[in-house]
Amino acid sequence: MDNESQTTAPTSSNSAPAPSSREWKLIEKLLASATIEQRRTRRWGIFFKALTFLYLFVLLIFMTAGFGSRVAEVAEPHTALIDVKGVIAADENASADSLVTGLRAAFESENVKGVVLRINSPGGSPVQSGYVYDEIKRLRAERPEIKVYAVIADLGASGAYYIAAAADEIYADKSSLVGSIGVIAAGFGFVQTLDKLGVERRVYTSGQNKNFLDPFMPEQPEHVAYWKQVLDSPHEQFIAQVKAGRGDRLKDDPALFSGLIWSGEQALELGLIDGFGSSSYVAREVVGAETLVDYTPARSPFEKLAREFGASVGQGLGSLLMSAQIGLR
Repeated sequence: MDNESQTTAPTSSNSAPAPSSREWKLIEKLLASATIEQRRTRRWGIFFKALTFLYLFVLLIFMTAGFGSRVAEVAEPHTALIDVKGVIAADENASADSLVTGLRAAFESENVKGVVLRINSPGGSPVQSGYVYDEIKRLRAERPEIKVYAVIADLGASGAYYIAAAADEIYADKSSLVGSIGVIAAGFGFVQTLDKLGVERRVYTSGQNKNFLDPFMPEQPEHVAYWKQVLDSPHEQFIAQVKAGRGDRLKDDPALFSGLIWSGEQALELGLIDGFGSSSYVAREVVGAETLVDYTPARSPFEKLAREFGASVGQGLGSLLMSAQIGLR
């Protein structure tokens, strides 16, 4: 074979072919889209961070607001209205802190001509009621020209009547329920239940009365007698405060302080109230300042939100549990 018949094999190259103009345009579009998306993500991030900051700022204001008077100083003469609604307890709307705050705000106003306690409560803590009673007496002594009137709506019983007794006069409806001047403590006994189940109660104490009124052990007569003495003490205080507030208006009836509850008509005959009338009637006809201005302290929006949220969660869990029970049946 001669040299002319030989062919030279093509040499391979490792370099890739250069991109075409179409490919460059596609790459540019992808880079531009990525840049736009990045900018959009950054803007939304700034927006949500600012929104979160604003939410936390408003929440902080709500948390620090606490109780507050619902009204500013009213220029015209008026009757101050304070609601005693629901159970009287430290963590409720009708707590001593709330009611005393409203009372002080009313007595500090130069244009208040009288104060109406609008009561619709079954009572509650004798301690909280006692605080409010004492504060009404103190404020009345400081500004005797401002009279306090209790107006019982549907119910003014036990601790609620304790508070009402501090007022100058008490009004109610003929069908209102009034009184229940007494003290109660209740519980359950599970001794026989444990016996039937074959369960033995074991209690170890370092004091002979540390198992006082244990519901899983038989009652001890000395414990029951002592507990009755304990209950008698606040009952006697209750009676003394009612007598101090109502004075000679009370009838001499042995059932008056027995814990019975009376209708408005019966309460009037017994001297527990002074007459029939609503809050507006008392403001118009008794105080002489028909305009009613609510001085009841309002809970902060945060507290309201927390309570409503808790109630909603409770209802939701209850619904889920009910659904689960129904599904298992």
